[in-house]
Order: sequence, then structure tokens, then C-alpha cells
Amino acid sequence: MGVKPFIIVLLLLIAGMPFVVERAAAQAPAELTGRDLVTALRNGGYNIYFRHVATDWSRSDDLRQAGDWLDCDPARMRQLSDAGRADARAIGAGMRGLGVPVGEVLASPYCRTMETARLMNLGPVAASTDVMNLRAAEYFGGRAAIVGTAQRLLSSPPPPGSNRVIVAHGNVAASATPAYPGEGEGLVFKPSGNGEFHLIGRVAPHRWAELVKLVGP
Repeated sequence: MGVKPFIIVLLLLIAGMPFVVERAAAQAPAELTGRDLVTALRNGGYNIYFRHVATDWSRSDDLRQAGDWLDCDPARMRQLSDAGRADARAIGAGMRGLGVPVGEVLASPYCRTMETARLMNLGPVAASTDVMNLRAAEYFGGRAAIVGTAQRLLSSPPPPGSNRVIVAHGNVAASATPAYPGEGEGLVFKPSGNGEFHLIGRVAPHRWAELVKLVGP
């Protein structure tokens, strides 16, 4: 191939690049709010990732050895605040009031995440180290390993006709997803079925009750 034809081919490839990027972006589901988000959740097929609800920030984790994360002593590990416990109950009440089907509830084994999931009262809670706090990642193969297992979980479809609730930590979400949730915030992900997932909605703790008023049961 001569120089001139090569330049022409190169220019055509460069010209086509924006189209390829634009087409890929267009394939990602649009973010949903209000009635549209509730309708989608009622139909199932989503992974809802919650950061644990509000905690007592006057305390910090004293993580010294494997298993310390199971400690519910506030003198050792940061626990939920009373306001956080109220938020967890309200989130669960809102989801039940909206008729959001939940087929599976997973939580990091930390006391504060397990308690959040149980207070939501959306079904039996199973501990999962797939979304372990990154501060304890050294006991589970390192940060990259936890990010990998979290991403695989989020890209995995939930049981048919339902949604999967995952309760974990802000640092996992920040490293494994495009979003960093506040305490008690829910991130709604649509698994693509090909190993990917897309953020299609965010719900703050107080927003569930507002959605019930907006949409009704």
C-alpha cells in the first residue's frame, strides 16, 4: 500500500472513532427516576447495592486480625447509629410498600452491614465476602480480588422475576462501580448478561418513602 492510500485509510478510521464511542454509550441504559424506576424494579432483574446506613463516626474500626469485623462491640468496630437503624427500617418499609420483589439479600459480614440488611426485613440475609470492606482485603486476596468479586456479583442477574439486594461498603462501590454512595443510599445496577453492569438509578434513604407517596402500592 502506498503512502497516500495509507493516509486515507487512517483518516477514515479516525473519523469513525467518535461514532463507535457514541454507539457504545448509546447502548447503556438511561438512568431512571420516579415512576419509571419503580416500574423497572417491580419487574425485577436488578442488583440494588446499598451502602450500610448511618454509623457512629465518633468510633473507628480497630481491625487487628481476621474475624474482627464480626465484632458488634462499638468500642472495637464502628456500629450503626440510632438514626441509621431508623433509616434501615424505613428503606425496607418503602421497598415493601412499593412491591419491589427481592429474591436474595447478601451483605458483607461486618456487623454494621449485616444489621442494616436484617433491619430492612426484605428476606433472609446471607453473609458474602464478595463485597468485603476493602480495609480487610488483605485477608481475602487483596483489593483487586475484592473489586473483581464485587464486579462479578453486580454483573450477575438476580433470581428470575426479582431483584438482588446487596448491603456493603462505600469503599467497595467507589472502587468497583462508577458511583460512591452515601450511607444508606441504594445504587440500582442493570446486569447486561455479558459480564458488565450499568448504573440506572440512585435512591437516597428518605426517597423510598417519597416514592411510595408518589406511586402508591
